[in-house]
Amino acid sequence: MHAPRIAARGWGWRWNGRRAWAVRGLDLDVAPGERVLLLGPSGAGKSTLLAGVAGLLDAGEDGSGEQEGQLLLDGAPAGRARLDAVAGRAGEARTGLLLQDPQAQTVLARVGDDVAFGLENHRVPPEAIWPRVDGALAAVDLPLPRRHPTSRLSGGQRQRLALAGVLALRPGLLLLDEPTAMLDPDGARRLRAVVGEQLRATGGGCLLVEHRVDLWLDLVDRVVVLAPGGGALADGPPERVLAERAAELAAAGVWLPGRSAAPLRPTASPGAASPAQVRATPPEEPLLALEEVAVGRRGGAPVLSGVDAGVTAGRVVAVRGPNGAGKSTLALALAGLVAPVSGRVRATPALAAGAGEEPVRWRARQLVTRIGSVFQDPRHQFVAGTVAEELAVGPRRAGAPEADVAARVAALLERLHLQHLARAHPFTLSGGEQRRLSVATALATRPRLLVLDEPTFGQDARTWAQLVRLLREVRDEGAAVVAATHDADLTAALADEVWAVADGRVRTRLPAGAAR
Repeated sequence: MHAPRIAARGWGWRWNGRRAWAVRGLDLDVAPGERVLLLGPSGAGKSTLLAGVAGLLDAGEDGSGEQEGQLLLDGAPAGRARLDAVAGRAGEARTGLLLQDPQAQTVLARVGDDVAFGLENHRVPPEAIWPRVDGALAAVDLPLPRRHPTSRLSGGQRQRLALAGVLALRPGLLLLDEPTAMLDPDGARRLRAVVGEQLRATGGGCLLVEHRVDLWLDLVDRVVVLAPGGGALADGPPERVLAERAAELAAAGVWLPGRSAAPLRPTASPGAASPAQVRATPPEEPLLALEEVAVGRRGGAPVLSGVDAGVTAGRVVAVRGPNGAGKSTLALALAGLVAPVSGRVRATPALAAGAGEEPVRWRARQLVTRIGSVFQDPRHQFVAGTVAEELAVGPRRAGAPEADVAARVAALLERLHLQHLARAHPFTLSGGEQRRLSVATALATRPRLLVLDEPTFGQDARTWAQLVRLLREVRDEGAAVVAATHDADLTAALADEVWAVADGRVRTRLPAGAAR
């Protein structure tokens, strides 16, 4: 398939129910085969632009939003170009989109069928489908049988599966939305190599969204930085844009290569009060004990077993390990949301406060005031129609007075820069905004323990620092934080202890160079 040309002429998009435009006034030309890194702060419209280029935005009477200007592929409106490509020559795909949320891209119950789905839709000859499926799975390092259930994949494995489905199509234009966000460091490097090989083999183009840019700089020809108010803040060769506009980009929250946020180790301002103030708990007091815990099942055996560890007030634990090692499953057991296969997750009196020793047996109202959870996919925990109402759900369930609920909501909206989205539906937020909202909902009930799964996913440098600063303040006020994460900067900036998950076991250690 030939690589298409992208042309945006004063293009903008506004989602239904939103006052602000996600993208506006964008003028952009991308030549066939060009490889462009798309940067910008969280909420600048990067994912919206990729969806538009893929032809997935419908501005009709019953569509999902309003469009202005033009967004063209090879001179045709992007939506029509997508339909023409599907109806065109068998086996050819003009674009291939990897979504920011890989779970939203999983459509069938078995791994092989999921990769084959797009090939069948593009009328690839049946005899060619399975060799392409197997090749794509091998390329993304997902060595699972075709019949393996997609429901048993970790977040990182789902991301690999989604990419396999895109690569199998051999599209002329790759549209990749944070393709390494859920991957461990080795997996991220392998994925970058696979994308490079695909582009070299096909001569195709690429429009890539990534907050952390170091891994991709030698692969791209050009950097385009979207401005949150509309249009492009910068556009040009990577070396020139990142050197000449460094101060401006840093102020906008763009992650700059070679600048790690970890040495900052954000601290609370003297005398500052956190909007998520927790009940005072004596420092270093045990809150949760894991006693010979085993969680999950894979092929009849536990994913993790023999876990003996403790969670202590006023400390942060980073749970690290490769994709599929069991980090998220362990987090669910810690949060009282799933029962361990064997062993016991026991709450101490300081955490249980009369609710009983096993969090998995607590009622919802008891759980929400003691343990706050953030899922790997933030949308799985949204239940309200607006951002403000979402933040109010937990405090109301806990029986907080309405005046207190309103104060907590207002403080968290301001602290996590969500106040301009208070009336927006949570599902219309960007991935980074949804992640901040999910963290805020966990903080809103002032729990004594926070269990977070990839809490910094989708954040620009500025919102990352704000999240870390807030979590540090919560810790310093006596809460415990457990974070399953691939984010080495988060671990270095915040963690007091690391649980290294690998080969079915958990080993505890201190983080390298960490200091309180």
